[in-house]
Amino acid sequence: MAEIRPFKALRYNLEKAGSIQELTCPPYDIVSEEQRQQYLGRNGYNVIRLELPKEGANPYREAARTLNLWRSEDVLQLDMEAGFYLYEEEFLSQVDQGETRRVLGLVCRVRLEDFQNGVILPHEETLSKAKEDRFQLLSATRCNFSSIYSLYHDEGGVTRQRLLHLKETCPPRYDFSDGLVTHRLWVINDPVVLAALQEDFAGRKLYIADGHHRYETGLRYRDTLREQGVYSPGSEYILMTLTDMADPGLTVFPTHRLVRGLDHFQQEDLLEACREHFDLLPQGSLRQSQETLESLYREGRHAFALYAGGVYTVLALRDPQVMADLLPDKSPAYRLLDVSVLHSLVLERHLHIDKENMANQKNLTYTRSAEEAVASVDQGESQCCFLLNPTRVEEIGQVAQNGEKMPQKSTYFYPKLITGLVMNSLEES
Repeated sequence: MAEIRPFKALRYNLEKAGSIQELTCPPYDIVSEEQRQQYLGRNGYNVIRLELPKEGANPYREAARTLNLWRSEDVLQLDMEAGFYLYEEEFLSQVDQGETRRVLGLVCRVRLEDFQNGVILPHEETLSKAKEDRFQLLSATRCNFSSIYSLYHDEGGVTRQRLLHLKETCPPRYDFSDGLVTHRLWVINDPVVLAALQEDFAGRKLYIADGHHRYETGLRYRDTLREQGVYSPGSEYILMTLTDMADPGLTVFPTHRLVRGLDHFQQEDLLEACREHFDLLPQGSLRQSQETLESLYREGRHAFALYAGGVYTVLALRDPQVMADLLPDKSPAYRLLDVSVLHSLVLERHLHIDKENMANQKNLTYTRSAEEAVASVDQGESQCCFLLNPTRVEEIGQVAQNGEKMPQKSTYFYPKLITGLVMNSLEES
């Protein structure tokens, strides 16, 4: 089962680099070019130069040069002792009247496992372009700058109690806010605690929540070095943050679908076709649509909202049995995901957007913002959009446990793990 290992993290020397809040950034895949420039303007040592390089004829080689320079100048230093790192994010919930939530994770090295071994399980399909970018960066720098986010089952709450106790015994090494989220990091070096935590995970499986592209990149890099006969113990592991699947702070947002570039799209024809399997519930506004979706979500019904031509309509699945008939080779957990219902019964069946089309994002794009999705339709950039409810955390585990993968962009865990607090050099064994 899962093998976790303490490691000597590569971290900023704040005396030379500046304040930690000026040096960190979100993961690469949610940073726009405008935001990237803002991070660089805030502090020239910001980790965005390593995580999302754009400078030079070969940005990946430039990132490696920058990394080596910063290490030689002691801007980045390896910790003296191997350890685990306890990471907490505190934020205001956007779904519970602004109550404060906290989510806790254990940052560590995890031995890479092929998916067929059933130890580390994906839940989402990936896109080839993003994987090639990450592979080029990893090959050049031989370092994990950002952490993969994974979940685990802790039925007895043993690990959670250990981590909560560690929080209370010493102050965090870092404690700062990025304006929306407060980030805290503790360094754990006690050999007894390290051994106990390793034992906790020895019998567990891990479920990738965020970072599928980076994990598959890690596998490819490991296998490439093996094929070349290169001895690189560090490449057998990857940087992960592990969170209890029952952590009360876990928050999943939906990712909405935008449709564009279809020939002969007619919303009236689409709605009429959907009457076969859906109850059509007209809505007066975005807010009313979201309230209706939330109500159906609490009832356990499968629904999403269509917005086109200034009109909102919630589509609620009438009989779930149709999904069993349509996808007999899939598990009940997969069939009854809202995204599975949308993709199978609407996007593929009526709009003829097949899986290859989706993977290439030819006629389908994504956004986490419902307002952005609606604006895209109003501005004529998209022909329609589909607004979804969030996938439940337990559904993610069920689908992964069955060896299945959800469609791309089925989940959005919030908040994202910040990049730059802890880095993992694969050159360190």
